Amino acid sequence: MDRAHFIKAISLLPLTLNTMKLNDLKNITDDFKSSDLMPVLFTGHGSPMNGIEDNEFTEYWKKLGNEIAKPTAVLCISAHWLTKGTKITAMTAPKTIHDFGGFPQALFDVQYPAPGDPTLAQETASLIKSTHVGLDHEWGLDHGTWSVVRQMYPEANIPVLQLSIDYGKPAAYHYALAKELAGLRKKGVLIIGSGNMIHNLRMIAWDKAQLPEYGFDWAIELNAKFKELILNGNHEPIINYQHFGIAGQYAIPTPDHYYPLLYSLGLQNSKEQAAIFNDKAVMGSLTMTSVRIG
Repeated sequence: MDRAHFIKAISLLPLTLNTMKLNDLKNITDDFKSSDLMPVLFTGHGSPMNGIEDNEFTEYWKKLGNEIAKPTAVLCISAHWLTKGTKITAMTAPKTIHDFGGFPQALFDVQYPAPGDPTLAQETASLIKSTHVGLDHEWGLDHGTWSVVRQMYPEANIPVLQLSIDYGKPAAYHYALAKELAGLRKKGVLIIGSGNMIHNLRMIAWDKAQLPEYGFDWAIELNAKFKELILNGNHEPIINYQHFGIAGQYAIPTPDHYYPLLYSLGLQNSKEQAAIFNDKAVMGSLTMTSVRIG
């Protein structure tokens, strides 16, 4: 499928989203040869401290940075940029945002001076036909992005952009919007959804923080279900996460850290396999479980 046909197909999304089956929607990306596509990642980013620590999670991020062909740019959908409407960073030099509190000064001292790419921002905004995408010159790179990308590409020599999450929209909207980004993969853009599948800060077991792996029963069980669905390419139950009952309410009290997963899964075509990495629960109510597609 060439770019013109792709754009024509994707432009029908607003009219057909309510009537299309998920498999039909998924087929829009299937004409891209998997071998020509940059992989897609969903990373459980966890604590901001992962931006400066060396641990099993960050070691795998470094491994991915070495394994994946050098991208032309990175586009991250971070749980920490929630907006009304959709925006994309379009500045030449995005600032490093320290959007947290109570951490060591060393974390606040971190600067990740990766360049932006205003031209790519405009191209990406133009790709998305289902909604207006605003070009943002105020945000930057929050820790959902730089804590991961800094470990993968410490030289900060690859352009990094962020796409915001329109927090007023439902899960199916975000999954569908991801389809419109598919053409970027053929341009060598690495797309990363950064959040956590299981994320409940109010239920964190702080006394278990030093354990290498600790999850509440409900977190482990639901995380296992997510993995099963992802590995089987069955995305519909993941989109309709409200049907996971009490465990779902505990795991996803708010969907900010969950929606980035939907962007990553939305970019998978039927010819691609998903692989799981960093598959651990921490402090009871968080999972670092991550996904590579392609």
